[in-house]
Amino acid sequence: MYTTLSETVMVSVGVSKLGCTDLFFVEPGVKINVVYCCDVLLMHKLLPVVGQISGNKFVFQQDSAPAHRACETIELLRRDMPDFISPEQWPPNSPDLNPVDYKIWATMQ
Repeated sequence: MYTTLSETVMVSVGVSKLGCTDLFFVEPGVKINVVYCCDVLLMHKLLPVVGQISGNKFVFQQDSAPAHRACETIELLRRDMPDFISPEQWPPNSPDLNPVDYKIWATMQ
């Protein structure tokens, strides 16, 4: 008899025409809230690497995850990013606009 286990893996990655960052895996059980999003994923992991790849010349955009849309996250990005696309300007969800899926599945396989 086969048992289906449902496990989730949370990752963060930066993607641009210049390349992409490594995948940043979130430890199992960690709740992605505003503090974790800003302090760990953005300021200590993702943004420093994106800055190195791009020479700090980039436009930053996120998806619409609740921690990404939080006022504190938006304030941090407006204050600390060279250029930032605000949530009001984000395009609607589209598989064509989500290259992250390809990076994640290639790594997972």
